[in-house]
Amino acid sequence: MNYSFEYIDIILLAMIAGFIFLRLRGILGKRTGFEGKAPSQFEKVLNNIQAEKKVVIKENFDEEAQIEFIKGAKIAYETIITDFSDNDNKLVASKPLLSKKIHDQFEKALIERSNRGHFAEITFIGVNSAKIKEHKKIDQILKVTVDFVSEVITCIKDKDKKVISGDPDKIKKIYDTWVFSRDTRSNNPNWQLVDTLT
Repeated sequence: MNYSFEYIDIILLAMIAGFIFLRLRGILGKRTGFEGKAPSQFEKVLNNIQAEKKVVIKENFDEEAQIEFIKGAKIAYETIITDFSDNDNKLVASKPLLSKKIHDQFEKALIERSNRGHFAEITFIGVNSAKIKEHKKIDQILKVTVDFVSEVITCIKDKDKKVISGDPDKIKKIYDTWVFSRDTRSNNPNWQLVDTLT
């Protein structure tokens, strides 16, 4: 008799479980095949969200971005300084690193030097330090001001190669404050020198 009661209990439990299952299925619904690939309009929304996230990351000038920036700024600084030592008195290597305003100013100085029959000899020793003084974002334009301390050997010679200023045997310490800028909306990762401060 006890066994028969146990079987009845098992049957009742199974019936209850089946009833609960049917109720849950009715309330929660069932798979419709919609769980696979999302419709195109949802994909577009998702892509837009991901693109916005990428823009935020690109615009974020955090500590890691600042470290990478300083590495590039040192290279740009050396490139621009040494470009003034070319005998042809033309800006070649540094042109992509300069804004139009700065390029025109530097080119004017080179033309004036050339008209006097002078040229510069520059030996770049190295950058002692490069520190971000400030960085700010105006609309979509990010500007970073950097204090540079460097060492160079520089002199100006005339057409007869006579030294008229500087010392070809002496290392000179130079202090510069430069402002770099880039448009955060641009796919071009390069920065440009937009101002030199005294």
